[in-house]
Amino acid sequence: MGLATLARAALLVPLCAGGTGAPAAAEEPVQPLWEAGVFGLAAKGPAYPGAESSISSALALPYVLYRGEVLRADRGTVGARLLRTERFEFDVGFSAALGASSRDVQARAGMPDLGAQVEFGPRLKVNLAQPSPGSRVRIEVPLRAVLELRRGVHDRGATFEPELVYEDRNGPAGWRINARIGAIWGDRRLQDFLYGVAPAYATAARAAYEARAGWVATRATVTLSRALGPDLRLFTQLRLDDTSGAANRASPLHLSNQGATFGVGLAWTLARSSRWVTD
Repeated sequence: MGLATLARAALLVPLCAGGTGAPAAAEEPVQPLWEAGVFGLAAKGPAYPGAESSISSALALPYVLYRGEVLRADRGTVGARLLRTERFEFDVGFSAALGASSRDVQARAGMPDLGAQVEFGPRLKVNLAQPSPGSRVRIEVPLRAVLELRRGVHDRGATFEPELVYEDRNGPAGWRINARIGAIWGDRRLQDFLYGVAPAYATAARAAYEARAGWVATRATVTLSRALGPDLRLFTQLRLDDTSGAANRASPLHLSNQGATFGVGLAWTLARSSRWVTD
């Protein structure tokens, strides 16, 4: 989800990285059982949906992908795939999002920072169509508990984020495409984490505000990646948020109805399994 972050940096690589030298005779898309490497990312966008201030970030991190039949670290989550059929897939996993310092967000000046978040919970995928051997249309329905990591671990509620997804591993000119559109709902605790203003932090320009549960944003995301060699992959992501119908648009922390996030990076595979598996 990444509600309080400019980019889900740690999750772009599982979406975009992958083997580039699958056996030619394979009838289904196959990838190495595991891969390890490093990636770098630069991104800029709103600190959270509805934020007026934009923040920039750049980082470099190692990554590990694992595509086991049950244990998975791929496709935007880390966890266990408990069911997989031709039409349905069900997993339980973790995802993560970077936080934002209140020093960088004018509307939150003097308030606590938005710490990094870890989300945990189930996700159902329903395959709707397969337009070509390398493409797929599906619905993803995740329900996640949200934990904030800032001077300890804090329960920040839950989020529900259904998405319609189009994925094409064999896009034009060698580009791999992942496009998705969906809606984000949050319970009262999550909304208060993002948009609530406690009386202690109220000012002449920022009234106290108690957030309520409901709609957070409508979100559209397009992620593109392309192999630059057997071990190097370029990836880029554009994400658009519309919060004009948000439940807490009256919050003094909600100052913009639209937001755009852009990120670009490189993933370098340093080692991979000699065993290939169907994904």
